[in-house]
Amino acid sequence: MTEYFEVLSRDGPARLGELGLTEPRRTPAAIGDVVQDAGSLWSADRSVPTGTADELSILPHRAFPPGTPDEVQESFDVQAPDIDGPSAVVITDQTVADRGTDAYVLSGAGSLLGHASAFVETLIEIRRSIPDDAALYLPGVATPANVGLLAYAGVDLVDTDRAVLDGTEGHYLDSKDDAFLEDLQELPCACSTCQTPREEFSREDCADHNVAALQAELATVRERIRTGRLREYLEGQARHFPWMTAALRRFDQERTYIQDRTPLFRQSQLLATTEDSLFRPSVKRFADRVANRYTNRFEDVPLLLVPCSAGKPYSDSQSHRRFQEAARYRAHKVSLTAPLGVVPQELELTYPAQHYDAAVTGSWSETEKGVIAERLEALLDATDYSRIVAHVHPGGEREIIERAVQDREIPVEFTVDDHPTTGDSLSSLSSALEGERTIQVEEKERLTLRAIADYQFWAGAGEALFPEFELQGRYPRLQVLSGDGEQLAALVPQYGTLALTLAGAREWVESDVPTKRVEIDAFRPHGSVLAPGIVTADESIRVGDEVLVTGPKAFGIGRATMHGTAMRESTRGEAVDVRHVTEPGER
Repeated sequence: MTEYFEVLSRDGPARLGELGLTEPRRTPAAIGDVVQDAGSLWSADRSVPTGTADELSILPHRAFPPGTPDEVQESFDVQAPDIDGPSAVVITDQTVADRGTDAYVLSGAGSLLGHASAFVETLIEIRRSIPDDAALYLPGVATPANVGLLAYAGVDLVDTDRAVLDGTEGHYLDSKDDAFLEDLQELPCACSTCQTPREEFSREDCADHNVAALQAELATVRERIRTGRLREYLEGQARHFPWMTAALRRFDQERTYIQDRTPLFRQSQLLATTEDSLFRPSVKRFADRVANRYTNRFEDVPLLLVPCSAGKPYSDSQSHRRFQEAARYRAHKVSLTAPLGVVPQELELTYPAQHYDAAVTGSWSETEKGVIAERLEALLDATDYSRIVAHVHPGGEREIIERAVQDREIPVEFTVDDHPTTGDSLSSLSSALEGERTIQVEEKERLTLRAIADYQFWAGAGEALFPEFELQGRYPRLQVLSGDGEQLAALVPQYGTLALTLAGAREWVESDVPTKRVEIDAFRPHGSVLAPGIVTADESIRVGDEVLVTGPKAFGIGRATMHGTAMRESTRGEAVDVRHVTEPGER
């Protein structure tokens, strides 16, 4: 039998994995039929699990490193029979540490439920303290309602104990409710157990239903992780339980753990249907990078503020085409939008600017107005416009602009009385820009590439990486060429990011722009770098980042498929998708 735990894919801090038990299982998963609390899980000699928890005895393991003191080895709580090394270790929030094993069992986890701050702080501390590719098991706590949040927090394994116990006490569970069985006139479930006539439905049947509901919810959670949509699911599902909503917000307030594990881009659409979307990690990253890395390079033209559009990217939408026909490229266009805040025209392809869909009601909440005004203020702080032309809806959007400029000496001209796309409004927009210079197509494309470089790599990276360059292709399929015609980078329209060539990677190394490096052993990778081949990696690496791959026999460029901490700690899985590689020193 092969024993292992491997993380297969990630959705922020949540992971889809495979656990090598008697039969491999996809995680997050429930193991065991009934697993007692970790404090009473083990037999007297504290070496072999008892009862129906025998699956734990074949959880994967890591051998102890050479020279590990005997007292450290003896401290392990679980050891699988006939396996040279630890299998699983029981920890508490006070004793958590990297013990060199592949499975960690948190004792007393039930006390965290219902307490948002304690839950978030404890789970983050545990996940930071144990290896990234180790399985975390919380016994006795999972319900259909909370298992999605557990997965989002980085929990890989649960059991059916809580679901069974609640059922025998008459609690009928599903993903959105905890009802007393006696209060239900109908059973809102189509599982086989719930086909029993209501008057014959017992508490034992209720326990069976709860287990089936938990297993169904785990399948839903795994599928959401697979498609990169767990966060959207939780924003709606957590609304049914105040402490879970609070926990989700506390995760958003933690600026490093979640951000470190949030990819630079993803394939799935970002659905912004609640105010919590304003503070989602990927949204906050976009807003922060616009505020701290973006530079307006369009000189001597005013700022044109416009509303966003349902169609993405904005410039392809009918409304924005009409705005540009009236403006005739005589201003720098920036879109106001919830949840992102402000989107300069150069970044309208960059994730998540062309990848989100928001619930549009025609009105703005006070929270939205406050947050968007702050993000507009941050843009104005970082730029220098002579004036603003505001072609926005009367009402909320106008109020946002007025809030942002109330303490500034910058003139603002509003050009809409009723709706931005009416003939009168478009005529007013055209008149407001009379006499301004026209931005040429090549200028727009060149400055777009530099703005994306700033966003992706660091403030000022556009000039540092591409001090002088030529363009090839047509927007959005642009290539950056050096003065002698060598390709340095290409714009990836799908995500609005730059993919470097080896020549571009060398420019990166030779510039002052901070690099993101993955150091590997003495081999030359073909196609990808797996985690076991990595010597070290920068902790700042996020999934989707451009990374330099360096080693005694390799110099390459590719995209990260793990975050930096996972690269350093993992023993399995693909870490970098290598695009180009050569020998060190070769040109």
